[in-house]
Amino acid sequence: MTVLPSLSSFRRGWLLRLAASRRFQVWAARIPFVRRIARAEGAALFDVVAGFVNAQVLMALVELRVLHLLQDGPMAVPQMAGLCAVPPERMQVLLQAGAGLGLLKRHRDGRFGLALRGASLLAVPGLQAMILHHRALYADLADPVAFLRDGRDTQLARFWPYVFGAAGAVDPQVTATYSELMAESQVLVAEDTLRMAPLTGVQRLMDVGGGTGAFLAAVGRAYPQMQLDLFDLPVVLEGARTRLAASGFAGRLALHPGSFRDDPLPVGADAISLVRVLYDHDDSTVLRLLQAVHTALPVGGRLIISEPMSGGAVPDRATDVYFAIYTMAMQTGRTRSAAEIEAILSAAGFTSICVHTGFRPFITSVITARRG
Repeated sequence: MTVLPSLSSFRRGWLLRLAASRRFQVWAARIPFVRRIARAEGAALFDVVAGFVNAQVLMALVELRVLHLLQDGPMAVPQMAGLCAVPPERMQVLLQAGAGLGLLKRHRDGRFGLALRGASLLAVPGLQAMILHHRALYADLADPVAFLRDGRDTQLARFWPYVFGAAGAVDPQVTATYSELMAESQVLVAEDTLRMAPLTGVQRLMDVGGGTGAFLAAVGRAYPQMQLDLFDLPVVLEGARTRLAASGFAGRLALHPGSFRDDPLPVGADAISLVRVLYDHDDSTVLRLLQAVHTALPVGGRLIISEPMSGGAVPDRATDVYFAIYTMAMQTGRTRSAAEIEAILSAAGFTSICVHTGFRPFITSVITARRG
C-alpha cells in the first residue's frame, strides 16, 4: 500500500527545497521581512562554522590569563603584549577577537578591558580549568570523521580512567587531576540539584561515585543534621577524606571504598544520589548500578539522579552537541534523555519517577524516584 505524505511534511519539504535554492536566497535578500529571517539564519550558520575558532580564542584568553590581567582595569595592547609574551600585532588580533566574542570591551582610546561576560567567566567555579582541559577533546576531534568511525584511542578516555572501573584509576596523580576538575565543576551542579530536589526529610544520604565530595559538602552545609556517606574508588577517597575533613563534617561522615561495577553498595542510607555518574557508563552498567541502588535502599527510599540530559525528541544544543560528543570521546558512556533514564529506572524496579528540568540544562537536570 502506498503511503502518501502528510500536508505538513509536504509543506516542510517544499520550504527546505526553497531555502536550499540559491535563486531564492538572492530574492530573499531584497525583501525586507524575508531578509531579516535570512540574515538571522545566515548569522546562526556562520556561528556554527566559526565555533572551533571561537573556542580556540577563548582558550588562548584563559591560558594567557588575559581576563585576570584586566581585572584591575583596561590596558593598552603593547602592555598586554609584554605581559603575555605575544607580539603586539598578534595580541591586537586576540584582544579584538575577545571583544568580538563579548568577553572584552574595546575602549575609544584603543585599550581593552573586561566586559560583563568576561568578568562573569572568572566567577564560574571550575570553568577555566574545564576550558583548558578541552585541549584533550579538541585533539580527539581533530579528524571528526575518523573519530566517529573508530574513536577508540582517545585522550579523554585516558584522562577519565575511572570510567573503566577500579582497574583504570590506579595513578594517584592522574586521579587527583580529574578529581579536582570534577570537584570544581560540581559547585553549580550541586546548587541546581538541591534547588530542584530538596532533601527535606532525608536522614542519611549516600553519594555514589561522588569523587572528592563536592556535592556531599554542599548537602552537609545545607542540612547540618544529615548523616553523609560517600562511596567511590579507594584512590579517589584519599582526596575526599582531606576535603571533607576540612569542611567540618568528620563527625557525621562515613567513607566507603569500592567500585559499583564490582562491589555491592552499603546499606543504611534512606536516600542515594548519583551526580554526573550515569552518563559516564553504558546501558548495561547503568542498569546494574540502578539495580544495586534499589537493593541498597529501604522501601520508600529516594534516589536522586543529576546530570545533563539529551533533549530527546527536541534536540538541545548544549546536551546533544557538547555533552553527547564529550561522552562519546570518553568511550564508555552516553548522554541520555530523561525518557531513556526513566525506562531504565522502571526496569530496575523504581516507582514515583519524576523529572525536574533544570533552568540551566547545560549545568544539570534532575530525576527523582523511590524504591517501591
